[in-house]
Amino acid sequence: MKSILVILVILFFVLTPAHAQLLSDTTGLINRLEIQTSGHTFEIKLTSNFDVDDFIFDKSQKQLSLYFESSLENNLGEIIIPKTLLSGDLTFYLNDKEFFPKIRTNEIIHFITLEFSGSGTNVVKIFATEYLSGLDEIIPIEDEIPDAFNDADFLSSDGQSTDMASNDYLIWLIVGGIVVIIAVFAVTKFLKNKN
Repeated sequence: MKSILVILVILFFVLTPAHAQLLSDTTGLINRLEIQTSGHTFEIKLTSNFDVDDFIFDKSQKQLSLYFESSLENNLGEIIIPKTLLSGDLTFYLNDKEFFPKIRTNEIIHFITLEFSGSGTNVVKIFATEYLSGLDEIIPIEDEIPDAFNDADFLSSDGQSTDMASNDYLIWLIVGGIVVIIAVFAVTKFLKNKN
């Protein structure tokens, strides 16, 4: 019985490193790329055996560029892109050469599997024919005062600031507070004298 246990322990230490070496090329690093464009925020999820150094999204070109450094010869990655961000016909370029990855699509996402060889610096460019599919572009209005606020709210009819009016309210509030305090003090004094 002891010999079987010893053999199992030895096999565990011998077989585990051998299999771990094979898994290292397919170990997945998860990168979540947040793209903010046209008033919307999108998340692209990349699981790969390489790490993304940088990415650029160009809405006018309907293009996503991924820059990464790989230390492995065999590269594997899976990208999930929301169809509301990029859709239609997708075209891929790997280091400026057209590339044909496996693409699966449903109503919500594109699931793209990238498999290619080559260590070092690599660039994957993804072009689409449609952008913001099913969404409207939200254009932020900068340096514009909302209609709820205009000069009439802050100026009196003669064009003077309404600071005087607000000062008058403050004076009435103070006078009212003093009158209430005096009235409470007088009523308290009257009730004490009556007892």
